[in-house]
Amino acid sequence: MAARGIGGQVAIVGMGCTRFGDHWDKGAEELLVDAVDECVASVPGVTLDDIDAFWVGTQGSGMAGMTLSEALRIKNKPVTRVENFCATGSDAFRNAAYALASGAYDIVMAAGVEKLKDSKYSGLTAVWPPSDGTSVDWTAPGAFSLLAPAYKDRYGLSDDELRATLTHIAWKNHQNGALNPRAQFRKPVPREVIESAPKVAGPLGVFDCSGVADGSAAAILVRAEDAYKYTDKPIFLRGMAFVSGAGDGMSHTGYDFTTFPEVVESVRRAYEQAGITDPRKELALAEVHDCFTPTELVLMEDLGFSERGQGWRDVQDGVFDRDGEVAVNPDGGLKSFGHPIGATGLRMLFECWLQLRGEAGERQLEDPQLALTQNLGGQPGACVSFACVVGKEPK
Repeated sequence: MAARGIGGQVAIVGMGCTRFGDHWDKGAEELLVDAVDECVASVPGVTLDDIDAFWVGTQGSGMAGMTLSEALRIKNKPVTRVENFCATGSDAFRNAAYALASGAYDIVMAAGVEKLKDSKYSGLTAVWPPSDGTSVDWTAPGAFSLLAPAYKDRYGLSDDELRATLTHIAWKNHQNGALNPRAQFRKPVPREVIESAPKVAGPLGVFDCSGVADGSAAAILVRAEDAYKYTDKPIFLRGMAFVSGAGDGMSHTGYDFTTFPEVVESVRRAYEQAGITDPRKELALAEVHDCFTPTELVLMEDLGFSERGQGWRDVQDGVFDRDGEVAVNPDGGLKSFGHPIGATGLRMLFECWLQLRGEAGERQLEDPQLALTQNLGGQPGACVSFACVVGKEPK
């Protein structure tokens, strides 16, 4: 199968991101305007009229490209609406990047938005199509909670070892979010509070689950050779991959809930395109899809940061803390920054944008060169996955 990728061909020259959280005074339109206005303002001399084409990602806050064009009064431009579970924002970026690399356009925008707080829903808001009756009817916490006991049983952890690992992930991400003025949750949470929180599903408590948030983010992309015409600090796409699973995890006897095969494959392709052979040493930071704490634990092994069965030790040893070997979710991740579905993938890129440009404030890492975003949607055994490597230099 051909999967050549477009690493080194595309650059991000502008970005914007709202605060994520409760926006009772704003709708999806106002959030889009805020994010896009900040994005455009970050590229001196560029206006909305200069953008050739737009992609907007939203899972439940719009039905067409007019979600963006109506909000911003954009006339006679191609605007495409994208939806792909919780990887919606990432897929908007992917489609915009490929259109740009094809030569069809000179400058494009990817945006994402979601208004969840007043939708009466938490998580995915879609009306599911009729099925043949074999699909499992469960909540997202219920589905992802199965990762924890599966991991514990496969690798022989005690209940206390598992709990300490999940607690550290939540504690770390809340520590990071406390330094982020755009995060939904901006207070450090003590370990004892995390461990004594009411249970939601299985071993997962309230602080093991990401928040329900409103928010928007946007990016302006150009071809790599044009990047320095727009900014002296662009960031470059080094490798990118998206895969969809067959959805057969629940009916496959070989699936044991200790991995996301779709993540493994998408990140393998992204690393190959970017020339990454030792991600733990080569990547300075990773924004990963920590919808629940056991998700982040499993991802540390799927992304090649830890050997199989060793991720829990590395978590507890601080390998993925902000001052560790790989800073994982230095902006707080879904857990603390929040998770407005259509905006999340672009929010991950926004943190990479800030870090690689040296603009992340109190949480700024020391001279990062390469960063990863990993965004999934669906559930264990039936998901889609996006992986993207960006850097200060094209390749």
